[in-house]
Amino acid sequence: MLKAGDKAPDIDLPDADMNVRTLDEFSGENVVLYFYPRDDTPGCTIQANEFTDLIDEFDRANIRILGVSADDCFSHQSFREKYGLKIILLADVEKEVCNRYGVIQEKEKDGIKKIGIVRSTFVIDPEGRLSYVEYGVSPKGHAGKILEFVRQHS
Repeated sequence: MLKAGDKAPDIDLPDADMNVRTLDEFSGENVVLYFYPRDDTPGCTIQANEFTDLIDEFDRANIRILGVSADDCFSHQSFREKYGLKIILLADVEKEVCNRYGVIQEKEKDGIKKIGIVRSTFVIDPEGRLSYVEYGVSPKGHAGKILEFVRQHS
């Protein structure tokens, strides 16, 4: 698993509008890269809405928000439109970036174990290094916690 201080693995994924996005595009900025299991599920919706609610504060602090799941671009479009999301959603259908960040892990729900995306957040500093790493994120209140972290460490 990754840890603070590591170089952030590259990303090259399409967004909801099918434009390929990379970390190089955000060079010189702080980036919050968060991984979530699935569009339009309760925890994922809470998290995406909270990031959207704080988007003006993130923008003022020069922080870009990128959400990643294995859903396709069309699912991301629907999710974005249904909730008015203002964050960039990236489609990692092949789970290549998920694997680079170590978020594909065994999870247990209701006594059933399966492999899937563990909700995780990474803050990438302007030099491309991880300044914050958290696996197993709880969605409620997480966006505010990350905003405070970046403000204190910028």
